[in-house]
Amino acid sequence: MTLLLGKGRSRTSALVTSVTLALTLALSLSLSLALSLAVPVLVPSATAPAAAATPITVSQAIGQQTGATQTVRGYVVGQPTATSTVVRSGFPNDYALAIADSASTTSTSSMLYVQIPSAFRSQWGLRTNPSLMGKQIDVTGALSAYFSHPGMTSTSAFALAGGGTTEPPPTGGTSPWDSTYYAPAVGKSGTALRTALHDIIDNHTKLSYDAVWTALKDTDQDPNNSANVLELYTGRSISKSSNGGSTGNWNREHVWAQSRGGFTTSAGPGTDLHHIRPEDVTVNSIRGNKDFDNGGTAISGCNDCWTDSNSFEPRDAVKGDVARMLLYMAIRYEGGDGFNNLEMSSTVGTSSTLIGDLETLLAWNAADPVNTFEMRRNDRIHSQWQGNRNPFIDHPEWAAAIWN
Repeated sequence: MTLLLGKGRSRTSALVTSVTLALTLALSLSLSLALSLAVPVLVPSATAPAAAATPITVSQAIGQQTGATQTVRGYVVGQPTATSTVVRSGFPNDYALAIADSASTTSTSSMLYVQIPSAFRSQWGLRTNPSLMGKQIDVTGALSAYFSHPGMTSTSAFALAGGGTTEPPPTGGTSPWDSTYYAPAVGKSGTALRTALHDIIDNHTKLSYDAVWTALKDTDQDPNNSANVLELYTGRSISKSSNGGSTGNWNREHVWAQSRGGFTTSAGPGTDLHHIRPEDVTVNSIRGNKDFDNGGTAISGCNDCWTDSNSFEPRDAVKGDVARMLLYMAIRYEGGDGFNNLEMSSTVGTSSTLIGDLETLLAWNAADPVNTFEMRRNDRIHSQWQGNRNPFIDHPEWAAAIWN
């Protein structure tokens, strides 16, 4: 009996154990199946790509200059070279382009100026790729001012839009003076452009040398302090009343040095405001009658200015200003009305009526765009003092159209 009872208990225990194992296995399989079914459902929702941003229009971008990053769609209508100047041919470099909602737009107020970082210039710059004119593109970047105009900076992406849709680009210039003052010059290049510009700008009021003091206090007034003028090379703001010949004063700097033009301070090139600027007496003396070029040793009291035995390099912010003043002089004074023929030189260290270095100056003109101070100065000389304009401020691209 005892043995039989023991055998009965052993069979019962084995049966219970088998059932328990079966139930455990079933539960494990069910849980695994549930998990395997759940995983595919969760993964796609976690990795689904975000929807692409819809481009905004140029007019919307102009009204949203907040610094926010946006994608803007528009037609390429030219290259901005100044706040209110966009060129449509003879592109000076690959640094910027202008887009608009229509390829026929000619008003700069309806354009967005787009900065082109160096990584994109070979593909999207207009000098290298003039065929981009009239094409619809998408650009992505920060909506912020460029050339003191509604624009896009820190641009991170460029792409053709609408299958590379192309519309006929606009014709004609965009300077407000193109249909009047510059009408005889628009559309020309080379010698024809040079002659037309000379004929436009050579008939003007000539000031006395004493009147230049008064004029500079107007044309070069510090926009942030009406009691001061801004010195050209140093950039220092100094009292208008501190003009004179003593150390610490400002005096009248002839950017085209008198001895390099063979002129005096009689009414004429020696009093032409388009190349005379306020400058610190000491720095003016250091510059002397040297040519303009890159390099040399640093100049004390003139941050980022350099000089050597035959050349002077101003700070970056006014290199374009210097270039455009000299180019004006070479066009304005061509040997008529009793004054010498002033010409640009391809070297430094020359004498007589030449100033260089032309290649460097053309590069400065392209790299340092016209700013609002330079534009105001041009306007004041035209409206209040001489009655003529510097065409290379209104159309910086004309420098390359004449000398390249």
